[in-house]
Amino acid sequence: MKLSKMLSMAWLNLKQRKLRTSLTTLSVVIGIITIIAVASLGEGFRGEIRQRMEQGFELDVLIVFPGSFTAGLREGFSHIDIDYIKGIENVTFATPLITMPLTEDIKLCNGTGVKLGAFTVGGVNFTEMREMLPQRFSLIKGDFPAKNAKGKIVLGYKASVVDETIVADVGDNISLIMASGTLHLNFTVSGVLAKGGTSGITNFDYWAFIPIEDALEIVRNKDKPYQIILVKVSSAQEAESVAREIEKHFSPYSVTVFVPVAFARQVDSILNLVQMFLVAIGSISLLVAGVGIMNIMTVAVMERTREIGILKALGAKNRTVLGMFLAEAMLIGIIGGLIGEFAGYFFSYGLALTLNNFLQPAGMWVIERPDAQRIGMAPAFSPAWMIMAFLFAITICVVFGLYPARKAAKLNPVEALRYE
Repeated sequence: MKLSKMLSMAWLNLKQRKLRTSLTTLSVVIGIITIIAVASLGEGFRGEIRQRMEQGFELDVLIVFPGSFTAGLREGFSHIDIDYIKGIENVTFATPLITMPLTEDIKLCNGTGVKLGAFTVGGVNFTEMREMLPQRFSLIKGDFPAKNAKGKIVLGYKASVVDETIVADVGDNISLIMASGTLHLNFTVSGVLAKGGTSGITNFDYWAFIPIEDALEIVRNKDKPYQIILVKVSSAQEAESVAREIEKHFSPYSVTVFVPVAFARQVDSILNLVQMFLVAIGSISLLVAGVGIMNIMTVAVMERTREIGILKALGAKNRTVLGMFLAEAMLIGIIGGLIGEFAGYFFSYGLALTLNNFLQPAGMWVIERPDAQRIGMAPAFSPAWMIMAFLFAITICVVFGLYPARKAAKLNPVEALRYE
């Protein structure tokens, strides 16, 4: 019997049992909706996290810290360490930072004694920082201090603006004061950085920057004054090899090299595993639908025993009867798969809208990060996932329909004709 004729007969048989066919198809539809929704939302969430990481970290910039989680904090870096890192292959250049966290004992105030919104004062080489982070280290007003200029300060956006009020502007005098009275330095605001608004160490909204020459005069450890080294590599692909070369220069566990590329890869791998796990859970609903198909078709074989006997008496072969029942199972899979694909598309957007309303603002704290950003979740539909889900639905229906189909094909025509 031709395939087209077999499918036509299968369609007629399904139409004769509309309620049973509809309920069986519905179970397949629910399974496909679950798979499509979980896969698309998982892919969308991965894309959102990947975008946040690219916004929060430059993938071609390494961040070197003294100490480690195992050995704890250690003293900073020396000029020799900086020169060694600059000489490593595939390192474009490196620039050090001197950091001074602002506490109750160390304050940054304007001329009227009002505290600025800065949490950290950083001593930097402004020329190198602009070259290292051109998009983030940009001004909305004022200018960067000239080379070798002293007594100047550049404020992050949130350091300059507190509760929508400008507490320090270009040209204002700023004082760095230690509560004990041992430190009282005056600076003139040279510029204000543009608002960063992203997670990561390269968000400088709550920083204040002074020339590194001024910072060197403040720090006590003159031999190893640098707390952070930013290293720009020739390409993101070389980042991990450069990080290994940097670690070789120091004793074990005495330095930590943060590699954004490796971190992003690990996060993406974890999210991929979570997505696969959720899809696997969603696939269980389709397996349940398959069991339902097996049950319904087994009942159908019992109801149509005399019909099968007549077909065999008229010369129908075993493979013809087998094909008829498998065709019915396949049609259920095709119809359920197509409806599930379209329904899953709209259901994914509805579920995403619901989840977005429940998601709380979240931020990634690397140094100080008071701002919170809202994570938006939008489904991302992959043609590969859509095709796989559709084929999976057909496969499940055919596999679970195989047992009742074989049972029907093996019926003895004489006994089938006697069946009441």
